[in-house]
Amino acid sequence: MIEIERKFLVKSEAFKDEAFNSYTIKQGFLNSHEDRAVRVRLKNDEGILTVKGKSSDDGLTRFEWERKISKSDAEDLLQLCEKGIIDKQRYEVKIGKHIFEVDEFFGDNKGLVIAEVELRSKDEMFTIPSWLGEEITGDIKYYNSQLSKQPYKIWKS
Repeated sequence: MIEIERKFLVKSEAFKDEAFNSYTIKQGFLNSHEDRAVRVRLKNDEGILTVKGKSSDDGLTRFEWERKISKSDAEDLLQLCEKGIIDKQRYEVKIGKHIFEVDEFFGDNKGLVIAEVELRSKDEMFTIPSWLGEEITGDIKYYNSQLSKQPYKIWKS
């Protein structure tokens, strides 16, 4: 499956008042090569294994394959992951016809808040909420696989 998404920095916490759902995520990478990433995720008590391909040149599209796995399998696989486990709280916010996933990072990435919106096509229009900031689509330093290696606390200005 090919996913199409755009990413943005978030400039205020107003999204929290608009969120209809929220959950914790702990994730690590079994492989974080530039051509592919293999991610293990614990979403509350649900395990998920994901393989992502290389992003397109504009950063809008990439291959993504996901499968649910047991919580215990996810916990075991997290022990095998590369250094740099990501901890975050995800908020889901419905704006118009779209759902924005807003990630508030903790640990070495504390202070970073990123919103993503999945689209059906590259040119699909969507409503931009007031709390959305600079677009960072395609900027690999904001990919979770990179944040696990080069966390926000190291490079923030």
